[in-house]
Amino acid sequence: MPSTLGEDGDPLDVLILMDEPAFPGCLARARLIGIIEADQREENGETMRNDRLIAVAKSSRSHRDVRDLGALNENLLAEIEHFFVSYNAVKDKQFTPRGHFGPERAHAAVREGIARFQPPGKNRYA
Repeated sequence: MPSTLGEDGDPLDVLILMDEPAFPGCLARARLIGIIEADQREENGETMRNDRLIAVAKSSRSHRDVRDLGALNENLLAEIEHFFVSYNAVKDKQFTPRGHFGPERAHAAVREGIARFQPPGKNRYA
């Protein structure tokens, strides 16, 4: 997510559920539906928080009524978590989900990410 920083020092990560394929780094209008809070152990053994925001594309017909992670099929949510675990394992990192939460917690994470990105004294959300 542009103009944000996560606790790991990188921009916040967002997985967007959409009807059509896209590519990493593309910009898409989306609605946050939740967050998977997680710890990630790096190759060097250091562990840090590295949460994943989950959103639905504004133009999605398949997910147009989804407003919260709880509205997703349990299998789909399990597949999303497994994707992040597997993706990190290939990079010799360990991704350990702590839990998944709704849009309020996701929006709070975005506000924190914006605050981390802003230079001191410039934060309009502090």
